[in-house]
Amino acid sequence: MSKALWGGRFTQSMNEQVANFNQSIEVDQRLFYHDMNGNIAHVNMLQNKNIISKDDAELIINGLNAIVQDYEAGTVDFKKEYEDIHLNIEKLLIEKIGPVGGKMHTARSRNDQVATDMHLYAREQTETIIQSINELQHVLITLSKKYLSVIMPGYTHMQRAQPILFSHHIMTYFWMLNRDKERFNDCLKRVNVSPLGSGALAGTTFPIDQQFTAHALGFDSVYPNSIDAVSDRDYILDLMHNINVLMMHLSRFSEEIILWCSEEFKFITLSDAYTTGSSIMPQKKNPDMAELVRGKSGTVAGNYMGLLMTLKGLPLAYNKDLQEDKQSFFNSVDTVIQSVQIFTGMIESMEVNTEHLIETTKSDYSNATELADYFVTLNIPFREAHEITGKLVLYAIDNDILLKDIPLSHYKTVVPKINDDIYEKLDPAYAVNRRTNVNGTSINSVSLQIEKAETYIQKEAE
Repeated sequence: MSKALWGGRFTQSMNEQVANFNQSIEVDQRLFYHDMNGNIAHVNMLQNKNIISKDDAELIINGLNAIVQDYEAGTVDFKKEYEDIHLNIEKLLIEKIGPVGGKMHTARSRNDQVATDMHLYAREQTETIIQSINELQHVLITLSKKYLSVIMPGYTHMQRAQPILFSHHIMTYFWMLNRDKERFNDCLKRVNVSPLGSGALAGTTFPIDQQFTAHALGFDSVYPNSIDAVSDRDYILDLMHNINVLMMHLSRFSEEIILWCSEEFKFITLSDAYTTGSSIMPQKKNPDMAELVRGKSGTVAGNYMGLLMTLKGLPLAYNKDLQEDKQSFFNSVDTVIQSVQIFTGMIESMEVNTEHLIETTKSDYSNATELADYFVTLNIPFREAHEITGKLVLYAIDNDILLKDIPLSHYKTVVPKINDDIYEKLDPAYAVNRRTNVNGTSINSVSLQIEKAETYIQKEAE
């Protein structure tokens, strides 16, 4: 005879290896509080609808609260033989208050129970991710304001392109993160829907009040279809997709951090608190946190694809395959929250080597576009100005000099109308501050951009 809570029609117990393979308590025990909240809301509803008596409801809820106290005291022992968090709690309740504890599961299935737990967990973690993004955005704004006027080389194809403000470059990541935050906020609309009361797949014959439990648990609405309610994992895929995009953004930023703190770039210096050393090379200071974030972006991508492949062949409604949604989702959530928080500390504590950055822009040909634009002001078509400038760059390279070192006499042999004001225009600071378009890299434009970013953050806080 099976001892399982569902074992009435079974004549023998489950094979031990099968029982270990079947259980999920090692993974889903993190849903303890969410399951408890769902249990209490459900019991209150059952009593409110006179499905169970007031005395039974009070006894059950007191028993659940006592289990919470035991759990927080570290005296609860979850057992694999009861498979998951739901049956473990139910078994603990029956042991604590007797057979009345079995009434808790009236008008409910583990299918709608686990779906409810996952929605509650997903909502909680989404809000934590959004808050973590906010904190990183605050750091990026502070960093941009601190180094507002510092100039650095801008790159395309990892080749020096044009001088830009360091703050302009950093604010790029603010707006990436803002889109990430918008995606998570949008996803909450699909997360915050209650599946409770859907039963195994067909609903229940008991006169339950699903709006009651939805309101008690803070959900905005109830699934209109019970089959969809217990089989839907789209909201988890949505969140995992959003986590992947966020991790991709952090990975791109990590790649730049790794380059910038190298001896070849020397743009920044990372804090000792966010770096590691070498076991053999005493001089090393490795950007391991940035490298780990970059690496973990691949891990969460694998989690997402794994769940997508699990779901793609499932018929309706619930299938045991859906048990596999938790480990990959939990791992992705843990990874992204930790990554954002680590990244926040790493960026907040790093030093920007401002003098080196500024000097870097004065020793390259990234001001060539300024020269071409200057020729355009002399009524030379841009395409012709581009060609002339290219030849001047080649001349400078051949003579191992910079554009600012080319004598005015040589400039005049190429473009007679050129004046000595050209040298002012070749200054990186001049080049930067001429770009006053609304999203440009001038100090004025970036200042306005930062103000806009602060307004976004302030409105969200209200």
